[in-house]
Amino acid sequence: MPDHKKLLYVQTSHDPERQYSPLVLAQTAKAMDIEPKIYYLGTALRILKPGEAEKIKLGSFPSVKEMLDKCLEMGIEIFVCEASKRMLGWDKVELIPGVKIVGAATLNDLVLESDGVLWF
Repeated sequence: MPDHKKLLYVQTSHDPERQYSPLVLAQTAKAMDIEPKIYYLGTALRILKPGEAEKIKLGSFPSVKEMLDKCLEMGIEIFVCEASKRMLGWDKVELIPGVKIVGAATLNDLVLESDGVLWF
């Protein structure tokens, strides 16, 4: 539908304190009938290795793993930059199930298709 709003959240950091905002905002956008997508690049990919997101739980929030799982359950697409994976030397590293590994051009396409882009 043409007036369906789209938001893109780009996560560039693996700092624990910076993990929640894009996940909370994406879930909130979905509840507002906005189409959210999350794109991980650079060192942010470290969070997506199995076992890593479980280690991050701040305040009264669920763990980052629980937040990622909830996003995927809600149908929020999570994209991972293939070039960033190679930059980290991760030719054979597995990532959590459900994320989509895509080329760098996908980020440009997603930005052009979105009504707003937030970087974290």
